[in-house]
Amino acid sequence: MATGWAQDGAVQEQIDATVKDGIARARSRLPQGPGLDQCEECDTPIPEARRRAVPGVRLCVACQTARDREEAMYSGYNRRGCKDSQLR
Repeated sequence: MATGWAQDGAVQEQIDATVKDGIARARSRLPQGPGLDQCEECDTPIPEARRRAVPGVRLCVACQTARDREEAMYSGYNRRGCKDSQLR
């Protein structure tokens, strides 16, 4: 079904591209290299269990939570799931 100027399947292609970009962005943010014993922001010791669970960890739970909240405010991705807003 054609919708205006968009080609058939254009909406799904845009959604697929958005998902692909989101996956690439998430993978690029994964920690790399050796983990730290102390948080690089607040110098709090990082528990052994966290270092084993998250290879390459660099932040304590509190600092990571704060960073995640800050990044979520500027994510730029449509979270509503509206197909029309995907093409804007």
